[in-house]
Amino acid sequence: MSTDANEPRRHTNASASTPESAHGDGHDAPNDTHAKVHRAKDVTSQAASASVTHAEHTEIPTATTDGVNPDREKLLIIKDEVQKAYAELKSKDLKLDLTRGKPSAEQLDFSNDLLSLPGLDYKAQDGTDVRNYGGLNGLSDIRDLWADALGISAENLIAGDSSSLNIEFDLISWSYTFGNNDSPRPWSTEEDLKWICPVPGYDRHHSITELFGFEMVTVPMTETGPDMNAVRELVKDPAVKGMWAVPMFSNPTGYTFDKATTQALAEMETAAPDFRIVWDNAYAVHTLTGDFPEILNVLDMAREAGNPNRFWWMTSTSKITLAGSGVAFFASSAENLEWYGRIANVRGIGPNKVNQLAHARFFQDADGVREQMRKHASSLAPKFRRVIEILDSRLGGLDVARWNDPEGGYFISVDVVDGTAARVVELAKEAGVQLTAAGATFPLKKDPNDRNLRLAPSMPTIEQLEVAMDGFATCVLLAAIEKLEASD
Repeated sequence: MSTDANEPRRHTNASASTPESAHGDGHDAPNDTHAKVHRAKDVTSQAASASVTHAEHTEIPTATTDGVNPDREKLLIIKDEVQKAYAELKSKDLKLDLTRGKPSAEQLDFSNDLLSLPGLDYKAQDGTDVRNYGGLNGLSDIRDLWADALGISAENLIAGDSSSLNIEFDLISWSYTFGNNDSPRPWSTEEDLKWICPVPGYDRHHSITELFGFEMVTVPMTETGPDMNAVRELVKDPAVKGMWAVPMFSNPTGYTFDKATTQALAEMETAAPDFRIVWDNAYAVHTLTGDFPEILNVLDMAREAGNPNRFWWMTSTSKITLAGSGVAFFASSAENLEWYGRIANVRGIGPNKVNQLAHARFFQDADGVREQMRKHASSLAPKFRRVIEILDSRLGGLDVARWNDPEGGYFISVDVVDGTAARVVELAKEAGVQLTAAGATFPLKKDPNDRNLRLAPSMPTIEQLEVAMDGFATCVLLAAIEKLEASD
């Protein structure tokens, strides 16, 4: 299928989860100048199963998550109290922000010593003068250290510049433009392109596949990872080229993929020979408890399963040291890295080695990374604990919301009464509390149930967080009451 180069692409958000999310609406891309239109296939589901139209109709068993059912009687009893609390909230003229998961100033201060490193000793352990060009794969100083922290071989690891998201974009872009090392043709020339998106998920991931015109097919996230029955069925379609994954302390649910799910992802058969999983292990060491879960070596799992090129594994130090000037890492098979390097060597002349050497000297070793993360936990854990306490105190027993209590990561995921998430955000904004937009955790920013909200407790002080969360709870209650009364 060919189209005029200026014809806008249509993006859709299909679902393999619930009836309400079965059909995605068309949505213009941020850039409408690509020469390909990828139109949606019909995706429907029935209760605990779904039907996806590929070349033929296929039944897909899926996990389903029901919404919350508010206690109508209890809510109407406290209606006047909630309305009064909201009026008082608005009168405070607040300016509080719970939108993005940025490190606080206290957390950034943990890495101030980086600002004086590497100093005048600018030679790496192999004698490389880090002030000069070159070194496409990054310094062995930081690669060895980070490979040790992840439990993989440094030969399978590239150290880049500051953003792992940039590398992810490159991987999708280059596969779209040229095809990857297993592609029979560039992705841009395929008749249809689809991508699996566990939801709720990371908005910036969705934005990348949206930009390139993928039909984004959602599958439910469970406490052990994505619903594998749905994933296995979806990958039978050769148009499905990959999947987003945040495997540890996932954004926003805080869930961690268990070993069985990870093994299944490594072993499953896929119709597309160039299928890839973007294994964005951004929170691999971001514990809130001081205990560090096992980091599963998906590269070994995939190689042993006969699918050595399946995973594109990303990590970075962005929320470990300085968020705007960390070091990003890309781990994968030798063949994948060779393909990446051929193009990256044209795109640039090597990464910021001064910054890489500074980080290697700052951490010193893998234990230094873990010690740094314990400092972060000492700052973040009390904030997360306070959020959960306020949610329990204000919303517990009313069945107006449910939330996760994560042991790591940067976010708390809250499901409110169906059809009220956008109203909660609106009420909070009117009261001076900025929340992440409703729908942000779904492709195209369209939550079919208008249910999920992502809270980011890291930036505010405890005192600010208490005020913001008390206000958030009031907005959740008021939105629920409004919804109940509107249904009368």
